[in-house]
Amino acid sequence: MGAGKTSVGRALGQRLNWLFEDLDDRIERAAGRTVTEIFRESGEKAFRLAERASLLEILKDLQAGSVRIVALGGGAFVQPENAALLKDANVATVFLDAPVDELWQRCSEQKREKGASRPLLQSEKQFRDLHQARRKHYLRASLKIETGGRTIDAIANEIVAALKLKKIAVRVEEGDVE
Repeated sequence: MGAGKTSVGRALGQRLNWLFEDLDDRIERAAGRTVTEIFRESGEKAFRLAERASLLEILKDLQAGSVRIVALGGGAFVQPENAALLKDANVATVFLDAPVDELWQRCSEQKREKGASRPLLQSEKQFRDLHQARRKHYLRASLKIETGGRTIDAIANEIVAALKLKKIAVRVEEGDVE
């Protein structure tokens, strides 16, 4: 949470003319409810099932030749089933890392400024415990990028260079035939 997945993902999409998709957006479209509502009304287990189904759809799109950047929610990569799916699909995964104090501050600012409600962001202690528990899983990503104190452009440039990503000539929009 707060690492910059959406901001960096969008910047990469624009730079490369690739579609950017947030897994949570796909989950919300499929469920007809927000992530917060799913957690509140059905619980985390129901959310994780919806998350896995949406991840399977995205991986199927990628295997069919779709070119896109996908932001996974903070817990998606931690779920063993999801990690196995990503590994089997042989897709590059990127862990955007920052000091936990900076992550907490970003999330707190989002909550204050935008009213952004994060189901697993209840207290600073809970946030730190969750970060510590998840970090070991995140470190299994193909690439780890330090984001603390850096601009979105600098982070995006590093990802493009490290993964040798190529710009496509024509931007592909959601719903277009690829």
